[in-house]
Amino acid sequence: MSNKKGFIFDLDGVIVDTAQYHYLAWKELADSLGISFSEVENEQLKGVSRIRSLEKILEMGNMTLAQDEFDRLITNKNADYLSYVEGMTREEILADVPRVLRFLSENGQRLALGSASKNARTILGKVGLMDQFDTIVDGTQVSKAKPDPEVFIRAAKELHVPAERCIVFEDALAGIQAANNAGMLSIGIGDPTVLREAAFVFSDFTKISNEFLNELIQA
Repeated sequence: MSNKKGFIFDLDGVIVDTAQYHYLAWKELADSLGISFSEVENEQLKGVSRIRSLEKILEMGNMTLAQDEFDRLITNKNADYLSYVEGMTREEILADVPRVLRFLSENGQRLALGSASKNARTILGKVGLMDQFDTIVDGTQVSKAKPDPEVFIRAAKELHVPAERCIVFEDALAGIQAANNAGMLSIGIGDPTVLREAAFVFSDFTKISNEFLNELIQA
């Protein structure tokens, strides 16, 4: 059997640290509604769609909104977020991500981005990584939020690699659950107490050796 595998990467908190920009934009929105929102509450939004994120914030404040106001806030939040994204450069790629992508590519592996972000292509363009992936599946192409596995299943199909031969890198529990639900090997990037359902957890890519990557390819 060919040892070609599918390696699927989330974006926010895995490839680049745009999580801080999401937090600032969501906090500005929550503050405008008089809802208390800190980095603790923000953890609940990681890996979650934009619409579901606003629903969660409203639940935190026990509030409801008319649809037109809901839509206006979603639009404003994205505009605030994109104002931060506009200034992104290659320097914001997380440590050792280029090495990992290069190693996998040079060893004949198939690479995909699988993200809930509707701004994934914009961000990849800003940091110069657009051409590193064989396919990109983002929030404009899927309707079901993680932990539903839709985004990863679609990425696997576009890579032409069976789900059971795919490895997912994620920083959010919902993303780890989505990978597991898809029957893929899940690798957490971040806090092991948060990402406890992952098969492996590393604090960042500097802790992932080429030897470990080769083991994943050969397994």
